[in-house]
Amino acid sequence: MPASAVPSGASDLSRTRCGMATLPIATCQFSTSSDIATNLAAVVAQMRQAAAGGARVVHFCEGALSGYAGADFASFEGFQWNALEDATQVVTNLATELGLWVVLGSAHPLTPPHRPHNSTFIIDDAGQLVDRYDKRFCSGDLNATEGDLAHYSPGDHFSVWVIDGIRCGALICYDYRFPELLRSYRADEVEVLFHSFHAGALTSERIQAIGEAIGHDYEELNPAPTFTYPGITMPAAMTTAAACNHLWISCSNSSAPESAWPAFFVRADGVTTGRLERNVPGVLFSTVDTEQALYDSTAPWRRRALAGVLHSGTVVADPRSSERQRF
Repeated sequence: MPASAVPSGASDLSRTRCGMATLPIATCQFSTSSDIATNLAAVVAQMRQAAAGGARVVHFCEGALSGYAGADFASFEGFQWNALEDATQVVTNLATELGLWVVLGSAHPLTPPHRPHNSTFIIDDAGQLVDRYDKRFCSGDLNATEGDLAHYSPGDHFSVWVIDGIRCGALICYDYRFPELLRSYRADEVEVLFHSFHAGALTSERIQAIGEAIGHDYEELNPAPTFTYPGITMPAAMTTAAACNHLWISCSNSSAPESAWPAFFVRADGVTTGRLERNVPGVLFSTVDTEQALYDSTAPWRRRALAGVLHSGTVVADPRSSERQRF
């Protein structure tokens, strides 16, 4: 039976979860491209693989269906929006056939001359569009002449929905640099985060240039799938986000060579429980169990911290405490 879907803001601390405590997730990667038909074929194949493996929800990377502007193709000039709409309909029809939730990276057109949104579409197991998350922090400069902002318009909302009683949320790639987004989701009792990345299609020359900029003297101190900023910071940030917020996080990525890192899954205690092979298409199966007894050192104080009480225990009134310029 289809689960309820509850789009929500990020301010309600009173919401509680009910129902099942487990959620089987398939985290996918394939080599995204500028060709919508090729992307669709990969999405369809991996949806079928996810359903056959017992997944309840399948998660694809940033720009999975549309391709990612600035990496998979140069710009949206002449983009085939009708073809993308037709491809999206194929996905929704298949979601219904398979009884599978789909978290799908794609582009969403706006009224010209506004640039499209870089989006994640949340499609339920009846093929209905539950919500659309639009990437809030698009990379680029203040003049919107480079990075994501040269191609996309930023979003302005959180997206929260419920699958089998478990509250879920979405972020996209560069959003990871802004922990305020993660904390807001946790304040809204989100337990599972679908974080869609596109850290792929890097040339060998680009990887080498990034490595030189970082400085190879530090390579041994920063073990990563690739010695690049995405390879170092993105997986580490997801581990930190999971542990600090007690969030289960599915991290999908493009496997377009060179991919900075492979798709992986992080448990709510910060433990990585699965990882695919870099540059190789694949589906990673993981199961969220929100009743599993996991280490959560912030549990006693997290709700207070989210409400702005930024200390543990009870603050004491003592002149030896308040006089801070005295040994």
